[in-house]
Amino acid sequence: MGLPVRDQLKYWGIAAAVFLAMLWLLGDVILPFVLGGAIAYCLDPVADRLERAGLSRVAATVVITLAAILTFVILALLILPMLVEQAVQLFNVAPQLARDLFGFLTAQFPQLLENGSTLRQSLLTIGEAVQSRGGELLNSLVTSAASLFNLVVLVLFVPVVAFYLLLDWDGLVEKIDRLLPRDHAPTIRRLAAEVDHTLAAFIRGMGTVCLILGTYYAVALMLVGLQFGLVVGFIAGLITFIPYVGALVGGALALGLGLFQFWGDWLTLGMVAGIFVIGQVVEGNVLTPKLVGGSVGLHPVTLIFSLSVFGTLFGFVGMLVAVPLAAALGVFARFGLAQYTRSPLYKGLSEQDDP
Repeated sequence: MGLPVRDQLKYWGIAAAVFLAMLWLLGDVILPFVLGGAIAYCLDPVADRLERAGLSRVAATVVITLAAILTFVILALLILPMLVEQAVQLFNVAPQLARDLFGFLTAQFPQLLENGSTLRQSLLTIGEAVQSRGGELLNSLVTSAASLFNLVVLVLFVPVVAFYLLLDWDGLVEKIDRLLPRDHAPTIRRLAAEVDHTLAAFIRGMGTVCLILGTYYAVALMLVGLQFGLVVGFIAGLITFIPYVGALVGGALALGLGLFQFWGDWLTLGMVAGIFVIGQVVEGNVLTPKLVGGSVGLHPVTLIFSLSVFGTLFGFVGMLVAVPLAAALGVFARFGLAQYTRSPLYKGLSEQDDP
């Protein structure tokens, strides 16, 4: 005889509370395992296809690992040094950009910049603040022993965790399936399949979209001649998974830098703006429909809210798990709503179930 619903809710509620408490308390400790699990989850379909092509699971995992190492080496040798160099230069020229903005506003709107005005003081300090904060951030990342240790842990542990999880992924799924409550196993499998479909559509699809758009923005801006184009493209591509935010932030940053570099060259400025307009059109009409699809079920407001809440509560780890948890909660919410609309609580006593 199964447990009463009240007892089941109590036990599952305790399990959820323990999970959230561990996430909050362990935080940075479980970061390599969260990243490794995410990588293994994303690469599992590739390993399955290689298995269907005739490779063993071990051979498929080794092939994927070697391809990932080769890609990382190429990025480390060709792109990362340039990206770091441009980021450092951007921090260093921030005061000059602020002074140029100050001069432009002084010429165009002198009444806004009277001596002692708040706007004047803000513009005088914004460049130095950005430079000092940026310098502090870079120095802490480079000189802090704890940061270096955490970075080494990530670089060493994440690939190892991802390798072993990818190697044993199917076995782990099978073991978890055997531990499911027998009375609810079919329902849990169905919900898990819906969650997997949602995550696959969003994480794998949007990851590909972010990579494509980030590469496009960076290459296009560098071809136009925009300074720090690689940094702008990287930032725009990184936050493309938040609808419209990537294009808006990247476009505003690119146009802001372009105004100082290409002032008077309206054709080049138009090309910079056109790069982001084309990117947004291609994303909305080609990339997102093809790679993500319309059945993800994550509303943009829900996504932003989830990132804000989990990021505030659990830090960087919370931001990593925000999208998967939001997708899972969305599936559970739709399931609960369907159960509610079929229950007597919704239908009342006067309405009978359909035969």
